[in-house]
Amino acid sequence: MTRSTSSAPSQRMLRVGEQVRAAITQVLQRGEVRDPLIEKTVISISEVRMSPDLKIATAYVTPLGVADHAAVIEALNKHAKFIRGRLGPQLRQMKYMPDVRFRDDTSFDNYQKIDQLLRSPEVSRDLDPDSDDEE
Repeated sequence: MTRSTSSAPSQRMLRVGEQVRAAITQVLQRGEVRDPLIEKTVISISEVRMSPDLKIATAYVTPLGVADHAAVIEALNKHAKFIRGRLGPQLRQMKYMPDVRFRDDTSFDNYQKIDQLLRSPEVSRDLDPDSDDEE
């Protein structure tokens, strides 16, 4: 069987990524990370992308209700080794515990920009089905 050269994640990468996402969420919800900024911030983890060898987990997070996302991301990355150590019980089936990296999830901003574009008068006019009848 030939291996595809596609950059799309494999089913295994997706499945493990979701398991890691759930495990990180539990660690944060239980308040195991002793950092005032992390403890007082609600953090949404939208996705965890695994490297092909499953040794690196990149978690895309959105700190809710906080203007300075960079400070929260920095605090999470500072505690990444501790968080990695707390993932063990939920991920004991894995051969290697992945290194965890945190990145700011900008997809919500992108969705908002697209939504604003779709609602603009120019695009609305082009999408209006009744405008075809006028010609």
